[in-house]
Amino acid sequence: MLSPTIMPSFEFNAAIALTGLIIFCSRIVDVSLGTLRTISIVQGRQWMAFWLGFFEVILWLIVISAVIHRIQETPVLGIFYALGFAAGNMAGIKIEGWLALGSTILRVISKEHFYQIADCVRDHGYTVTVFHGEGKYGPVAELYIVCLRRDLKSILDMVEAIEPGTFYVTEQTALVSKIHRPMMPSASGWRAVLKKR
Repeated sequence: MLSPTIMPSFEFNAAIALTGLIIFCSRIVDVSLGTLRTISIVQGRQWMAFWLGFFEVILWLIVISAVIHRIQETPVLGIFYALGFAAGNMAGIKIEGWLALGSTILRVISKEHFYQIADCVRDHGYTVTVFHGEGKYGPVAELYIVCLRRDLKSILDMVEAIEPGTFYVTEQTALVSKIHRPMMPSASGWRAVLKKR
């Protein structure tokens, strides 16, 4: 005997709203984990990718089991599910950018002050390799810097302070044999006074 056809209900009440909100938030978390897992795979972080994938799938199974049996009778839950997926992608990108995992290659093309830029960056504990080349309007130098992604902004601030508007490009790295970085922040304020003593 065929089961009666389930008619979809477009009723929206507090219980449905609460269920939808839980699905939405859970989907944000599991998609964010998936985004971080994908980035971890690209960067070769095996154990991080393993655990992120483990918790991502567990959470996804919980969410999908809550939706799949009710989606036909309560289609609005599918909207919450889709919105959570879309928001989770954005949240994952934001979280990954905040964590700034891994390293990056910074290439700075300088026309005039490449030696000053190189000296400044080196004085802050980073290594710089300078390549000389020819641009459209004359000689230029490329400063090749490998650094942790979390240090990128501070290096770019140094570059911009010396030669505003300098062209630069970054590249993601997978494996790096060695990265030099400062052991502690550069001294300023009362730390600079103590350092001089």
